[in-house]
Amino acid sequence: MSDELVEKVRAGNDHAFRMLIETYKQTIYRTVYSVLRNQKDAEDVTQEVFIKIYTSLPQYKNQGFKTWITRIAVNHAIDLKRKRERQKEELQDEHSSEVNLGLTDDVEAVFFRNERRKQVLRKLNDLPEGYRDVVYGYYIMEKTFKQIAEEQQIQVKSVEVKLYRARNWMRKHWKEEDFS
Repeated sequence: MSDELVEKVRAGNDHAFRMLIETYKQTIYRTVYSVLRNQKDAEDVTQEVFIKIYTSLPQYKNQGFKTWITRIAVNHAIDLKRKRERQKEELQDEHSSEVNLGLTDDVEAVFFRNERRKQVLRKLNDLPEGYRDVVYGYYIMEKTFKQIAEEQQIQVKSVEVKLYRARNWMRKHWKEEDFS
């Protein structure tokens, strides 16, 4: 039945798409809710998922419609959840850096930290290639281990190990006078 409706939708039949929505809206909602755990977000994302399904129908290969739309729903919900977590981390980072800047750092300390950052940036290309992205992300962009891990699609522990090894490499190969 679903494949027949899909073909009608592809042919431009809007009523067939409404029937698909009616048939699968509870399935999509439950799937999205299981990821987001928030009713309002799940309702909004369910609507977004149906728009995405509609625009993605040309790529559908008539192999398990329910599985296909469920995968779209899960991926979309996970993307939203990750985006919200990143935004929350960024807000926390901004807040903590503002607090730190206002309470613990004086102008001189900020100046020296910025100078150190510039010096590391100048010497960054001397680092072995496997360490550059982690050092740049952590020291220059001031990203968290978690943010770096997500960007590089590796485990947080791998970021920690790379940074540890990079620091050892820098201690061994860079002289203190390189930074004066």
